[in-house]
Amino acid sequence: MYINSTCLDFMQFTKYRSENVISQMTKYLILILSISWIFFIRCRNNERTITPTISNVVESVYASGIVKSEKQYEVFTKVNGVVGIIFAKEGALVKKGAPLFQIENVNLKLSEENARFYSLANDYKRNQEKVSEAKDFMELAQIRLVKDSLLYMRQQDLWQQNIGSKIDLEQKELSFESAKVNLKKSKVAYDDMIRQLKLASDQSKNSLKMAEAAGRDLIIRSEVDGYVYKINVQQGELATSMSSLAIVGKENFVIELLVDELDIVKIVKGQKVIVKMDSYQNQTFEALVNFVYPMMNERNRTFKVEAVFNNKPEVLYPNLSLEANIIINEKKNVLTVPTEYLLNDSSVVLEDGTVKELKIGLKDYSIAEIVSGADTNTKIRMPKNEK
Repeated sequence: MYINSTCLDFMQFTKYRSENVISQMTKYLILILSISWIFFIRCRNNERTITPTISNVVESVYASGIVKSEKQYEVFTKVNGVVGIIFAKEGALVKKGAPLFQIENVNLKLSEENARFYSLANDYKRNQEKVSEAKDFMELAQIRLVKDSLLYMRQQDLWQQNIGSKIDLEQKELSFESAKVNLKKSKVAYDDMIRQLKLASDQSKNSLKMAEAAGRDLIIRSEVDGYVYKINVQQGELATSMSSLAIVGKENFVIELLVDELDIVKIVKGQKVIVKMDSYQNQTFEALVNFVYPMMNERNRTFKVEAVFNNKPEVLYPNLSLEANIIINEKKNVLTVPTEYLLNDSSVVLEDGTVKELKIGLKDYSIAEIVSGADTNTKIRMPKNEK
């Protein structure tokens, strides 16, 4: 039988299309089965169960902070002026009392010189001539009183003998009374002179001491044995009591932490601190709480807590940032369950779907202690509302 070649081509094309369609359907079927299997596995995983395990639980308080030099402080000037000399360099080791800056203030120097001149002019010993003069007036008044007293007594005797006149007696009495008044005035003047001279002398000496103290403040000295970590000014710049000139601190370092007011009541001296630093990303360091500052910062509602390193890093600098966990409680070898398996923080879903109440003890961010209500054989399922 003769078959047209065109028909043969059509039959072959039809066969090819049929095989291709079957191949595509097979691929789609495999894909659907694979997706179904994945959903099946996920569903099975959602319903997977665990049992409580024995492990350690650590309760801690999170805190952020920085590294600070021990006794670190900012250097300020007590008097305004121009920075004349900078004695130290950044990173230099200085002793307590060593000069750091010299401030130039012309008015303050002139005030000190004036106070010195005033002190010399009012020195008590240099004014003894005035004291001697006042004393001479007092002694002269005393002599005059004695003389007028004798003349008055003599005139009285004569008057009793009917010798002399009444006017003479009254004049002698008046001279005697005037001499008493003059003696009293000279004594008051003498005492006032001594008191005024001593007061002026003491005041001038105090003024000189104040001026000298202000002059000494022109030299700013280190308050600790340590390092100059930073200098904030240059020679010739204006220095005021409102701007920091430098940062100085001891060689040893401490940790300054900020703890939220909700957690501060849990913090006491001696608690262990686990420290993580950006400068040492793969390491942790231990420290101990050394001091809790009692005043809260009202702006950020935190308390400052100081800690000291047990094992400090080899290299430290002031103001390095860090994060820390302050250990407030720790239990070892207790029955625990992951916190993600807890329902409402105190219940679990059992394998059969029932909810059971547990007594939860210590808890951290990942696991919680089971005090009662379950054991190592209890099968617990992940709560559906958690996924």
